[in-house]
Amino acid sequence: MEQKDRRINMEEIKKAWKIILTAIGENTDREGLRETPERIARMYTEIFRGYNPDNKPKLTTFDNNSDGIYFRGMICDKGYFFSHCEHHGVPFIGEYFFAYVPDKKIIGLSKVARIVDFFSAKLQIQERLTQEILNEIASVLNPKGAILVLKARHLCKDMRGVKKNNGFMITSESTGIFKENKDMIKEEFFNLMMKQNE
Repeated sequence: MEQKDRRINMEEIKKAWKIILTAIGENTDREGLRETPERIARMYTEIFRGYNPDNKPKLTTFDNNSDGIYFRGMICDKGYFFSHCEHHGVPFIGEYFFAYVPDKKIIGLSKVARIVDFFSAKLQIQERLTQEILNEIASVLNPKGAILVLKARHLCKDMRGVKKNNGFMITSESTGIFKENKDMIKEEFFNLMMKQNE
């Protein structure tokens, strides 16, 4: 589904936060809160930048074998991400583990991190976030196979409701030889992933 062009409306955010602060019993004229709606509006332009398609990183690829080496093995990447639960508006925070086996193209790992950050920078559910990231990378790269695992703490579970902290939600998606588990490649990936957590 094509994403519509959405820009952050800072004035509307400031108005909304004044209403929220008043509704929870705060005084928006007190010293500590006077600039809070403005600060939140500025912060939202950063943490919700994923709604603006102009912020979507360009995924440049390189020919596999461009420097005389044709790489046939697995390429892995690990990093952190921050997103916001679309049900309660609070953060979920975690790690991503990504791997692919290239065919004709390879990609710089910084581009993987940028795509993770872009799709994370809006209200999300972890299941959709996992699919969006992997689908975007796989559609550009056309690898023999790719896999993505997200492991995250959800503050909507930690600080409200059941209040179960130190728990994680894990989601995974895979394509090609990872989905087929050809030559036990999925097990190889999970073993590497476990070693990265040691």
